[in-house]
Amino acid sequence: MNRRLFIAGAAFAAAIGLSTVALAGANDYVFEPVKAEVKKGDNVTVAVRLVHKPTGKPVSDAVIVRTRIDMAPDGMAGMASPLTPVPSTEPGVYAFETEISMAGRWLFSIAARVQGEPEIVVGKVIFKATR
Repeated sequence: MNRRLFIAGAAFAAAIGLSTVALAGANDYVFEPVKAEVKKGDNVTVAVRLVHKPTGKPVSDAVIVRTRIDMAPDGMAGMASPLTPVPSTEPGVYAFETEISMAGRWLFSIAARVQGEPEIVVGKVIFKATR
């Protein structure tokens, strides 16, 4: 009887171990800037690439659930601009049009749902705006 329980317990532990390996987790993803420097002005495109860190591959099927861009890195978090999604032809790239009203550092915050992941993937990318 004890041997059967041991074998059943080992099989159960192995199954749990395999299922946790299958889920990557939100920390296995990163948002990277396509270009970290942009020019200030109206209709500026900021773009980020979502990458699965263990494989290095872009993630194309994410659903963006939240975005924000502001000047928090320069102490002006209240200076925010609206973002409008724009199409991207590159796999795993998510692009947005915005108004960058002044030179400086702009914090782009983004959250996305990745297919098969229970947690929301959150990223923060700093863009440097030049004149």
